[in-house]
Parts: sequence; C-alpha cells; structure tokens
Amino acid sequence: MAEDENAQNAQLNIELDETIAQGQYSNLAIINHSVSEFVVDFINIMPGTPKSKVKSRIILTPQHAKRLAKALQENVKRFEKAHGEIKDYEKQPIPLNFGPTGQA
Repeated sequence: MAEDENAQNAQLNIELDETIAQGQYSNLAIINHSVSEFVVDFINIMPGTPKSKVKSRIILTPQHAKRLAKALQENVKRFEKAHGEIKDYEKQPIPLNFGPTGQA
C-alpha cells in the first residue's frame, strides 16, 4: 500500500531544451500505423510550393497513440469552452508525393 502512495506522489522531472522549446510549425500531419506502432509525420506546406519536407516524426505505441488522441480531444473541448467553437474550414485535398513515382 505504501508503494502505491509513493508512486502516486512521485514527480517526473521533464527538461525542455531551448531548441525544442522554440517548436516547429506544422499545418499537415500524416498518420500511418502498423500492428505495433503509430507514426505521425508533421509537415509545413507553403502555398504555391510543390515540395515540402517532414519537419518532425513521432513514433508511438498504440496505447500512447490512444492516450494522445484522448488528451487532444479533452484539450480541444476545454479550448472551445473558453474561446468558442473551432471552425473546420473545408480545404482542397493536398496531393501527396513521397519521392519519385514508379515508371513502367
């Protein structure tokens, strides 16, 4: 029983490097998954530019992906409660091209 209380009272010390703290802007996320992992690629697509690079890739276990989805959903609800509904504007589909295409 004492071990359970100690585990609940333990604090996690998380450090944030200056470079990481600046963040990375992304206006597109592409999500792929396998049986054992989810891969989320964050991309910044500039209008009128035919090519973009992945700015950051995060690899998660399925359990962590589900926790992240739940945490995002809860935070969006809190944001909308404080600031109003987030409007989801319809946009044209973005053609995705990951490298050269095959030719016969």
